[in-house]
Amino acid sequence: MIYLLDSNTLIEAKNRYYSMTVCPGYWAWILRSHGNGVVASIETVGDELKRGNDDLAAWVKQHDDLFWEVSDDATQVAFAQVAAHVASLASQMKAGAVDEFLAGADPWLIAKAMTTPYCALVTHEQHNPQLKRKFSIPNVCEPFGVKCLDTFQVLGVTGASFGLLN
Repeated sequence: MIYLLDSNTLIEAKNRYYSMTVCPGYWAWILRSHGNGVVASIETVGDELKRGNDDLAAWVKQHDDLFWEVSDDATQVAFAQVAAHVASLASQMKAGAVDEFLAGADPWLIAKAMTTPYCALVTHEQHNPQLKRKFSIPNVCEPFGVKCLDTFQVLGVTGASFGLLN
């Protein structure tokens, strides 16, 4: 299984439970898992994170290979399917929700997952069919059969373990 990381999983980890200085093992796990073909993200997520002015932005800039391109034909076609799907739901959503969703990395992340065999998305967004103010990744993934997990589920299924350094 390949796990594609949403930007919120990296931001939350850095800001809360896996600070880069407190838990460097988490960040090493990402890189090792990427080297083993298990974890990746996409360039539009990387671009979002590089706009920051913090340790995470610097880390992302040092690890460009973690972020896959989305310019391939299959991802472009899948993006059009995602865009058509969210556009078909526009009347049920808050004004501007479609444009907001399509302007970010999320539809590209879903499109890449749709075109990558044995792939799941890693996000902290929750499935909520009643959500009308914005599109959530799990809600949009559902009709396309793309599985979503959170960081902790992925750490569990991959057998990650972080130990004390001293």
